[in-house]
Amino acid sequence: MIKIRHIQSDEIAVAKQLIYRVAHQVFHDTRSLEESIAFYEARGQLHDMDDLQQTYFGNDGIFLVMTDDDQIIGTGAIRKIDREICELKRVWLLFEYHGQGLGYRMLQELLAFARAKGYSRMRLETDQKDQHRAFNFYKRLGFHEIPRYRDNEDDVAMEMVL
Repeated sequence: MIKIRHIQSDEIAVAKQLIYRVAHQVFHDTRSLEESIAFYEARGQLHDMDDLQQTYFGNDGIFLVMTDDDQIIGTGAIRKIDREICELKRVWLLFEYHGQGLGYRMLQELLAFARAKGYSRMRLETDQKDQHRAFNFYKRLGFHEIPRYRDNEDDVAMEMVL
């Protein structure tokens, strides 16, 4: 049975592994998965997950996992940018679960959380080329492109009015 719930501290490594695994496929990484994980971990790619309390929970945010019979199959998070704006982060779902409306369910949970916290806008960044499915998904949900608000030149910034 599919469930969405708060991540537990002992699940951080598993959630990171899932994100790296999906990203490895999405970005067509030619290295082995293990080499890719070592490369990105050395660069602190998912450093925001090292202290979920500070980055998310203690900062008017949330970090959720989606499970199928207690196995993590997806992630999604929100962190505060300022009093009115939050940022959608770490939305990843194993490929074998795509096309079942599960990403939509995760987003609905995150949007409900953001609205309940009083945020008026939600932002995100995504790679329009390699993550074209995600980009199109966000557009269908009502996100629109905005000027980049971070330094990552490969990503497109998007925003939704809540």
